Amino acid sequence: MATNSLPARGSSGWSISQPATKSGLAISAGTRKRLLLFVDLLIANAVLLASVVLWNEFSPSVDALVAHAKWFVTLSALWLAYAVILDVYNLARAAHTASIIAAAGVAGLLATLTYLAIPWLTPAVLRRTYAAALVIGTTGLILAWRVLYAEVLVQPTFRQRGIVFGGNTSAFELAHAIQQAGRGDQTNPFGGTGYQIVGLVADAQTMTDDERIPLLGDGRTLVRLARQYGVDEIILAVDDERDLSDEAREVLLDSRELGLRITSLVELYERLTGQLPVEYAHSNLNLLLSPSNKPSTRLYQTTKRLLDIFMALVGLSLLGVVLPFIALANALSSPGPLFYRQERVGLGGKPFAIWKLRSMVPDAEWCVGAVWCGDEDPRITPIGRFIRKTRLDELPQFLNVLRGEMSAIGPRPERPYFVGQLAKAMPIYRARNSVKPGITGWAQVHYEYGNSVEDARIKLKYDLYYVKHASLFLDFLVLLHTVRVVIGAKGQ
Repeated sequence: MATNSLPARGSSGWSISQPATKSGLAISAGTRKRLLLFVDLLIANAVLLASVVLWNEFSPSVDALVAHAKWFVTLSALWLAYAVILDVYNLARAAHTASIIAAAGVAGLLATLTYLAIPWLTPAVLRRTYAAALVIGTTGLILAWRVLYAEVLVQPTFRQRGIVFGGNTSAFELAHAIQQAGRGDQTNPFGGTGYQIVGLVADAQTMTDDERIPLLGDGRTLVRLARQYGVDEIILAVDDERDLSDEAREVLLDSRELGLRITSLVELYERLTGQLPVEYAHSNLNLLLSPSNKPSTRLYQTTKRLLDIFMALVGLSLLGVVLPFIALANALSSPGPLFYRQERVGLGGKPFAIWKLRSMVPDAEWCVGAVWCGDEDPRITPIGRFIRKTRLDELPQFLNVLRGEMSAIGPRPERPYFVGQLAKAMPIYRARNSVKPGITGWAQVHYEYGNSVEDARIKLKYDLYYVKHASLFLDFLVLLHTVRVVIGAKGQ
């Protein structure tokens, strides 16, 4: 078994990283997002301050800045809202120059123009020069900063390096996916995260043949190889901690004692992608344990329920406004019932009836039975295509939210027939039922409509992440991303 020699480039195109000393410039995925956020807000607020001082007759002082703090808070809030809606903090997009110029440019324009239109919370516009400076300065400097980030800070010098300890098949899939995440790849979930796998360390008995990742050595060489390749993190890839030998445990303890960070494959996957790997979910006890009963958990559940009631009342009010127009269009293009009732699986696996505006021809499943809606499905009516694209067909579900059968945010409720199929293919699928299903959710805003088992597998990764990390902050992010989905008419 090889310990120091590296295999040649394989047919898969694996580019072997050469030994390197740690540069100290590696930027983690979390730090990248914080850096982008900090500099964006710094630029926006600095331009605002300069603009009101130079062109809007504002005399700066500590007392004056404190008294007018609302100016800066409002601009920051507007930028954050538009930035999240336009997915400006998606690392794959941030690493792609053309995409980030479009997204950040529109976010900057919308934030500053909206800012100028808000009274009381913003400075009175005394000179048009101030308004122009704010819009052009903020948008231009943010774009310059984002181009600098995309062209410089995604280079290898600033990437984190990891070494995989363990030899199971899933480790190879992970390593290969990370390695294939180039600068311009916005479809790979690891795109733009600035992470690089240098190779694998595994014992002969746990090794699986795979040409896509170089074998650097066995467990005894872990510490030396981690130093030799300038590794920031050791990725522990074992299906069960009982698979670790006593010798392997000692090596990991040595690594930890010397200050090397040790991360599980699941934790790394979550951190870089916002998903939970289905392949490892069965060994993640956090999904099997009930939420803690501490006050913060109870407060979140109570607050979420109150917000659900509020959003349900708003949603049903909106339904009342659009319903006459949809009813008329439906009657003209496809006579039949206005509403559609269907059984879905909810909290605890309990079935309930979901309500939607009918978007298909009457009795659409009379011949074919339960099937996923396909692309350009002929069963969808002309008005049905519009209300599905804009998600207006979902509005009656706010009645389910008001009744407590659903939440505004959560995993999408699925039909019993499909739940049975998917639970057989992925037993962990039932973990979705530990929270209330939602009208929108983490999976819906990150992945398009799915009409296959493979699509369901990908969406399950997002759903499981939400189940594990559900919080008011995550719910707020989902709501902002939902605005992008609705505006972009990405429903199906």
